Parts: sequence; C-alpha cells; structure tokens
Amino acid sequence: MKKFFIPLVVLAFLALSFTNKPKITVYLIGDSTLSIKAVNTYPETGWGMPFAWFFNSDVKVDDRAMNGRSTGSFLKENRWQPIVDSLKAGDYVLIQFGHNDEVPTKKTYTTPEQYVTNLTKYVKETREKGAMPVLITPVARRAFVDGKPTDTHKEYAQLVRDLAKKLDVPMIDLTAKSMALLAEMGEDKSALLYNHLKPGQNPNYPKGKEDNTHFNELGARKMAELVLQGIRELQLPLANYTVDHQ
Repeated sequence: MKKFFIPLVVLAFLALSFTNKPKITVYLIGDSTLSIKAVNTYPETGWGMPFAWFFNSDVKVDDRAMNGRSTGSFLKENRWQPIVDSLKAGDYVLIQFGHNDEVPTKKTYTTPEQYVTNLTKYVKETREKGAMPVLITPVARRAFVDGKPTDTHKEYAQLVRDLAKKLDVPMIDLTAKSMALLAEMGEDKSALLYNHLKPGQNPNYPKGKEDNTHFNELGARKMAELVLQGIRELQLPLANYTVDHQ
C-alpha cells in the first residue's frame, strides 16, 4: 500500500487559511435600550450586551448603539460613516431607533418623514456594501393602562413596518414581541425586567430607581432572546451561527 505524505508547508497553509477566515460582523446601531453600559450605571443593561453571546466564534457582534441617540443624531455625530467604511459583504446591520426620534421635546427629535429618510439611508448604504440590513421596531417601554401594556411607539413602530415592506427589508417586530412578553408577565412582574431599585439596594443608585425604559440584566437577556427569535423566524443565514447556552 502506498503512503502519501502532505508536506508540512501545505498543512501550515491549510491551517492558516481556516484560522484566517474572515468573521461575520453584526453591527448594532440604535439608542440606550441596546447600548453597552458604563460600569457605574449597573445593573442597567442594553440588550446588545447579552446578544453578543448568542453566536459562535465565526461572528463578531459590534455594538455601536449609544445612549440618547436618534436616527438623526447618530448620523450628525458621524457614528454611521465609520461603520459603512468597515462593512463587507456578508456582514449585518441591525437597526433599532425610535425612543429618541419620537419625542418632540428632545433635541434628537426627528419628524416621521426624517425618521423614514434616515432609516432608508442606513438600509441603502448597508446594501451597497453587500451587507444585510435588518430593521427592528423600538423595544417596548413598561407602560400599562387598565392592566394591559400600551404601545408608546405606535406611530414610529408602524413607520418601520411600512418601510420594511416598501424596501423589502427583513424586519423584527420587537415592539410587538416585547409587548407580548409584558402582557404575559403582567404589570407587577414585568417590573423585574427593568431597572427598578429600592433606596440603598445598589450603590450606583443610593436613592433607588424606577426606570421603565431601560433594562436590568434579566430584561436585557429576555429582549435579546426576542431578537434572536426574530432572526430565526426570518431564516436569515446568520441563524446558522447561533449557539444555545443552557
């Protein structure tokens, strides 16, 4: 029987080829509900933080979301262009804005028309680089009326839904998914998902905190799971790189 030997240089080349395989980068852009938090704000947690652990080593999650940003201010502060410059074919951009766009009293306010224009820009420029945009409706605030969660993002969430259809863009309806979770948990228990603290409970909030917009670790994990669920429902190729943490 003949024996075949593969030169070491060939083995080294093959090993290097596999180890240098470019990673898929998943960029997250948006506001404080998904951003990476400073240590002194713990236990406040953006859903982008646990989301990064849902994928295998072939995927890098790059969370560029920032507190207080809208579709407009994210552009004006030149936070988008560096992402465009880094995008490559096969990457993803998950886009979730709305909390700061929809409030007329905020400096970051964008009109419905501006909101759609800005989202369209993100989608178009992502596609031009061969990457995949995914629109996400804004995650729910904890707001109940007569024991039922109410949609504080009604207009702007619908704008995202309509734009996704118009541009044929994958869309995760996180507004609907998170509201369903709040309804399932109920008004009292749903507070366990948000940054609610009693006075003296945490040194970062000595006077306590009752925040119905931002999440604690549990809430961020639950919202990240809903986004992951949406990715799988859409049957995006990215779903093939997910891992289950038991």
